[in-house]
Amino acid sequence: MSVDAHMARYEALSEVVHDTVHAHGGSISAEHGIGLRKRDVLPRYKSMVELNLMRRLKQALDPHNRLNPGKVIAPQVYP
Repeated sequence: MSVDAHMARYEALSEVVHDTVHAHGGSISAEHGIGLRKRDVLPRYKSMVELNLMRRLKQALDPHNRLNPGKVIAPQVYP
């Protein structure tokens, strides 16, 4: 499969895989954490409490947002 063909199917295939893994109590990421591709789907699999905790930890550990700014989790807090 070409890279273009793979990328055209990436979102649909990833959703199936992530939904299945999540349904069995797994995580959509491994030891490296959430990257740019998965950042925007994170709210589908994490609660508001978990997302806000991630943001607060990021703020506490990197108050000046110098370490991968905007890469892991966006700085805004969900209501």
